[in-house]
Amino acid sequence: MNHIRINHIAAIKKILLLVFLFTTSLIHAAKVDTILVHSTAMNKDIKVLVVVPQTKGPHPVTYLLHGYGGDEKTWLIIRPDLAQLSDQYQMMFVCPNCESSWYWDSPKVPTIRYETFTSKELVEYIDKKYDTRATKQGRAITGLSMGGHGSMWLALRHADIYGAAGTTSGGVDIRPFPHDGVMKDLLGQEAENQEIWNQYVAINQIERIKNGDLALIVDCGYDDFFFEVNNDFHKKLLKYSIDHDFIVRPGAHTSDYWNNAIDYQLLFFKKYFDKKNH
Repeated sequence: MNHIRINHIAAIKKILLLVFLFTTSLIHAAKVDTILVHSTAMNKDIKVLVVVPQTKGPHPVTYLLHGYGGDEKTWLIIRPDLAQLSDQYQMMFVCPNCESSWYWDSPKVPTIRYETFTSKELVEYIDKKYDTRATKQGRAITGLSMGGHGSMWLALRHADIYGAAGTTSGGVDIRPFPHDGVMKDLLGQEAENQEIWNQYVAINQIERIKNGDLALIVDCGYDDFFFEVNNDFHKKLLKYSIDHDFIVRPGAHTSDYWNNAIDYQLLFFKKYFDKKNH
């Protein structure tokens, strides 16, 4: 009887401890804001979700890019614990709504300037308004699917802005998929604009950097329709002797995969930030 009572008391103590830890995490959770950032290049305001740790800065910043059809809330939907992750890794998260732009400055549509917005206007705004580590050693960028293309497109072209970059299930070479309506709108029909299509893929930006310019992590599931282009991306990085992490696991082009993959990328960025902070 005493044994049962002791077990009952121990169970109650465990429940009380869990309640305490949960309420404490709520009290000390990072701050999550949705703000409007003006783009002079596009003459409009862009919605941006910003997550700031509770602790005093300056904080490194990881820019999280959404996929096709997503918005500034995409990563918060995939990982509702984004605030806790911000506190855990002691880094800010910045999630812009870049529509279905592929993060390009479109050569065909003058009003689409999301490369300029994300790599210049947004970075300058965040560094001005928040207590950030405002150097490339304090910035990382990653994304899923279209955002995985965007993160590599931007980082490889702006290695003076970002120190680390990742991609998960990224469309790092869109040429095998020439019939997408939005890409045709932004770049023109592939058959008549092959030179533009060759210039506007992330995989063809690799030769812009040398080894050590960026800390890179590439991630894709075996069953993803982008698996082959990610494997080609990995091979081209090897060809140019660019050090990088290349992770492949079972999984497809799904939220479940991205929910898991971001943990590996944040750990990668955390180690990069810690190393560069000493």
